[in-house]
Amino acid sequence: MGGQAMARPSPDDVLHTNTRLVLELVRHTPSYSPPVASRAFAYLYITAFEAVAGGSTKLRSLQGQLNGLSGLPQRRPGQDYDDAVVLQAALSAAMAELFFNTGPTGQRALDRMAEHLGADASEGVGAETADRSRALGQDLATHILEWAKKDGGHVVENMGFPLEYSLAKGPGAWTPTSRIVQQQLPLLPEWGSNRSFAMPDAAACPTPAPPAYSEEPGSRFMEEAIEVLETRRRLTDEQRTVARFWSDDPMLSPTPPGHWISIAQQVLDAEDADEERRAEVLAKLSIAMADAFIGCWHEKFRFNLIRPVTYIRAHLDPGFEPMLITPPFPEYPSGHSTQSAAAAVVLTDLFGEDYSFTDATHVDDGLPARSFSSFQEAALEAAESRLLGGIHFRSAVEQGLDQGRCIGAYASNLRTRH
Repeated sequence: MGGQAMARPSPDDVLHTNTRLVLELVRHTPSYSPPVASRAFAYLYITAFEAVAGGSTKLRSLQGQLNGLSGLPQRRPGQDYDDAVVLQAALSAAMAELFFNTGPTGQRALDRMAEHLGADASEGVGAETADRSRALGQDLATHILEWAKKDGGHVVENMGFPLEYSLAKGPGAWTPTSRIVQQQLPLLPEWGSNRSFAMPDAAACPTPAPPAYSEEPGSRFMEEAIEVLETRRRLTDEQRTVARFWSDDPMLSPTPPGHWISIAQQVLDAEDADEERRAEVLAKLSIAMADAFIGCWHEKFRFNLIRPVTYIRAHLDPGFEPMLITPPFPEYPSGHSTQSAAAAVVLTDLFGEDYSFTDATHVDDGLPARSFSSFQEAALEAAESRLLGGIHFRSAVEQGLDQGRCIGAYASNLRTRH
């Protein structure tokens, strides 16, 4: 018997398959720190959303709602377009640009995806319709990528570490925590100046000042440091598991924003979502997280606070070793907390309160799946994991959560449906 021909991919298949690839590409692209990854996810899924919305009677374009986005290419009335071809062409063009510096393995995967999925999506589609659809998808991606070039985050050199930067001095100021030469200056100090997506600007959701720096016993600052130290000394196996599960280190994982994209993908798969639902969820989620990193970085470099490892070694325990590696940028607020809370706000709005799910993001990495009764519960655990890992004070965790909720509301309020 002859082999059975594979069905032509639906638009949902196209978006699902490209998402699987992009989560792997993030692992293999050296410059993709969490803020950079969040930016790429946002532009990729805005492109996907607009490609799907153009052929939908239900979805409403984001142009005029996102800062600076206007003039998107439109379908011509009276002419035929194939939704899967439009979407695949748009995603292929966007991914080639956003991941131009991925490694050889990633480049080969991109090329194979563009060739094979592009051909499969066009199977059985008339030549004129396929060409017209392909051109529209490419034009959409080009337009959105040109918009992206003006956001302040387009060029990332030296892995995101500035070649010149003056470190602030004084009690409580951040100092490098790594011996790596490149990391003697902080990661992406200007990221908080980038153009935001849904929130008005980077300062739209400010945090209160952290506890006043103090080396005095009994001070709030000292007490928060003691909490980090004592937590490290008494970690349970479950707490270690939580810290590892949410660590999401660059080059070893899809990064923290990629973890939440993975969660969304799993939930959408479980619901057998169509392309409209998938595009809407991934666009709102990625926009919330990209804005979260912009807002968080704005505050990190406004306060420029010392990390727990530096303070604890100087004043409490010279031999202190956090469970996790301390990232090379200031302490306050916590990026994990901010972006996780923003993600949870969006997902809760889209799927509802008390939405139970299981997160198997790291099963292939040897970490068992974890189940949650809500997205908020997962966000709280992700935030707490940074204190368990010894790399954040409690104030950074709690204020990061508050900031993320504020930022996430802007993305949730985007009007994506007629």
